[in-house]
Amino acid sequence: MELLKIECLGKQLRLEGSMAGWQQLFWDGQLVSQQVASADLGAVRVHQFELQFERQGAVAAEDHPQSQPEQIQVLLETELNWQPFLLRYRLLINDEPQLDGERHSKDIEQQIPEIAPVNTSKMSLVGLASLGFKLLKSAKVIKVVLAGASMAAYSWLFSVQFALALLACLVFHEYGHIRAMKYFGMKTKGIYLIPFLGGLALSDEKINTRWQDVVISIMGPTFGLLLSLACLIAYWVTGNIFLAGLATFNALLNLFNLLPILPLDGGHILKSISFSMNSVAGLVACVIGAAVGVYVSYSFGLALLGFLLLIGSLEIVFEWRGRHQSHLLPLDRYGQAFSTVWYLLTVGSLVAIIWYFASSGDDMLALPLKILQS
Repeated sequence: MELLKIECLGKQLRLEGSMAGWQQLFWDGQLVSQQVASADLGAVRVHQFELQFERQGAVAAEDHPQSQPEQIQVLLETELNWQPFLLRYRLLINDEPQLDGERHSKDIEQQIPEIAPVNTSKMSLVGLASLGFKLLKSAKVIKVVLAGASMAAYSWLFSVQFALALLACLVFHEYGHIRAMKYFGMKTKGIYLIPFLGGLALSDEKINTRWQDVVISIMGPTFGLLLSLACLIAYWVTGNIFLAGLATFNALLNLFNLLPILPLDGGHILKSISFSMNSVAGLVACVIGAAVGVYVSYSFGLALLGFLLLIGSLEIVFEWRGRHQSHLLPLDRYGQAFSTVWYLLTVGSLVAIIWYFASSGDDMLALPLKILQS
């Protein structure tokens, strides 16, 4: 991932590195220094290289071996801590200090990498849908067509009233993702409703940190929780049984989305937390999550969930294979703890809402709890 990008002698000096410990330094796009992985990740690293200065400007020394221009020694000192992320750096030219400073996780969140992260070629519902949308000229028309198709599909399966309520729940959930993207300054493409699959909140921009992945993923279920709480309060005030049904079934919908299975939101949260802890721990945690998905699929005979599990398993494999080359800044220990508590509180609150309405004695309101207990 890109750790630092500063100016040096009128050209760009860029430092790349990974949690494995290796670092590479580029000046004007040329590799001028590299260091292999080291067990002492917090040690001071020194990158040193030589430039030759001619009338036309500075060039890499190896480009003109026969000329005798002025020799310029460039030295970059770095001290890097990953958790919490802190990069201290100092630039010297001919032993004269030129620049020093620090970089924190907020700087990584807001940066635009010089080399954009390359998506690994893999099967993904989100990826396939995004590619399909890019091939279409009018996004607004597609949104309307998909919304209409979703409305028709759910009306055919259930009722018009239930279809409207379900679409409202989906839009509110996806709007939570959109708000999180905008919080991080990402440009969004809006919400797409997919018949029988739910919805998608899309953005053309890439995330830079695991924290962004967690927040964007969990804000959908969090907004869903807020909607269920609003319906619960409205039910207390009006006594309208429809509001009670909306609250409990919306809670079930968002609870399903928090299952620790990729590409569901819960799977992204699990992946970001676990792979920030340790690579082995990350793989074990994701395998356990996949095992839970297998059990749920087997118990309910859910073909769609099994398909999601298959896609999620592929994503876990690709994540494991590229763990040392990941461009995402990992969560620090505070971020890991905070994300875990946020996830558990959201799950617990959704379960509490389902449990509350199940105790009312109404068979329809008790259905979500029966599904969870099955």
